[in-house]
This record gives sequence, structure tokens and C-alpha cells, in this order.
Amino acid sequence: MPEPLTLSSKVVLFGIPVDNLTMDETVRRVEKAVSEKKPLHHIAVNAGKIVAMQNNPSLRADVLSADIINADGMAVVWASRLLGKPLKERVAGIDLMHALLDLAARKHFKVYLFGATEEVVKRTVKKIEDLYGSHIIAGYRNGYFTDAEASAIARDIASSGADMLFVAISSPKKERFLNAHKKILSKVPFVMGVGGSFDVLAGKVKRAPRWMQRWGLEWFYRLIQEPRRMWRRYLIGNARFLNLLWKEWRQTRNRGRGNNR
Repeated sequence: MPEPLTLSSKVVLFGIPVDNLTMDETVRRVEKAVSEKKPLHHIAVNAGKIVAMQNNPSLRADVLSADIINADGMAVVWASRLLGKPLKERVAGIDLMHALLDLAARKHFKVYLFGATEEVVKRTVKKIEDLYGSHIIAGYRNGYFTDAEASAIARDIASSGADMLFVAISSPKKERFLNAHKKILSKVPFVMGVGGSFDVLAGKVKRAPRWMQRWGLEWFYRLIQEPRRMWRRYLIGNARFLNLLWKEWRQTRNRGRGNNR
């Protein structure tokens, strides 16, 4: 018999209320939402997205509109511990996606895949069918569209009969689409951005070995694979995140001193 579902506490990091959930707790939250047909909009934040949110009010508003925010990235988990607000664990987007695809196969939920190139999304669908069965696929579409097409795409997804929507489009376009069409997409109980997960499933990009995942070095593995494309995002982005963490740590320490006076 499954354990009773409890509400998650929020850990506020860099002004972002992150849900303090384990992978299993997150999956059970999703299962409950899908079973009850109650919309649940999920967003995962990593160091790069947290940095981007600092100077992008629209992205920040879109992220904060989500119903559940997970920490995708060991840097965020380590930061929470340093700041005295420890998160239980990392909930990586691609791992959550796999767990939810397994859930869909067992519970006969339908999924819709939206994003990446036509070739990659088709290869992703084929991989999912091989792993979990074709019965869970409600539909798919590549991630290239104009602003004029966005509403029609959202309506097509909503009418597909999907219980879960996985969106593999880069930020901040992904967050903007999901928030702007939240009302239309409310017919799909669970909505989630999955970053570059389609590229991994399709075999276009290799995922880092387990030991590198545990030590928060997936960014370095990706940098090695695509140095020209990724150097600015990771090297400059990581430096900016460390600067944010330093400022947050100093503010936390100063508040603690003030309370002790």
C-alpha cells in the first residue's frame, strides 16, 4: 500500500520557492494530479536558469507561475546546504521524465512530446515506444514554430488526449509558451519542460557517467562534447552562479548576526 501523499515544504533559494521533494515524492504528486485530472505545471531550475532569472523578469514570472519547482542540478542542492536550507535531493529532469514514462506505461497514461528537431523528436518517440510501448504516445511535434502558430499548437496538444506533456524547447521560449497558454493546456493534467532530454533519448547527445552526475559534473561532460556551443553558457554561467551564491551566503550570515544581537 503506498505511503500517504504529503504536501511539500518550500525552500526559498535566490528568491525562488523550490519544492523540497524527493524523486519518489515528485512522481507521486504527478500521479495524483493525472489521476484526478488536476493541472500540475512543473518546472526544474538549475544554476543556469537561476542566473538567467536575475535579469529576465519575464522568465522569473514564468518560472514562479509553476505549481511545482524541482532542483535539477547538484549545484542547487549544494547551494541549499551551504545556505542552511538543505534540499532532500536533486530531481533531475531526464530522470523524472523516465520515471513518468514508466508510470505512464503502468497506468496507461498518454504522453505528448513537443520540441527538438523533426528528426530528433521522431527518434525520441521511437525510443520511448521501444522502452515503454507505443500505447502511451498521444502525439508529437517538433519545437520550431512562429508566435502566430503557438495558440493553434497548444490547442492541438490539448485535444490530443494527453495526460502528460513533455516540452524540449530552450529557455526562455519554453517557459513563455507554457505560461502564456496555461489555460488551454489545462486539459493536459501534467506539463513539464525537459530541456535537452530528447537529444539524450534520441542518442544525439550522451549523458555523463553516473559518477559525474553524483559529483555535479554533467555540465563539464557536456562542455567536452560541444565546447564551441557550450563554453559561454557553462563557464560564464557557473561563475555568475558562484557570485550569486556568495552574495546570498553573505546576506544569510548578516541576517543571522542581526538576529543574535
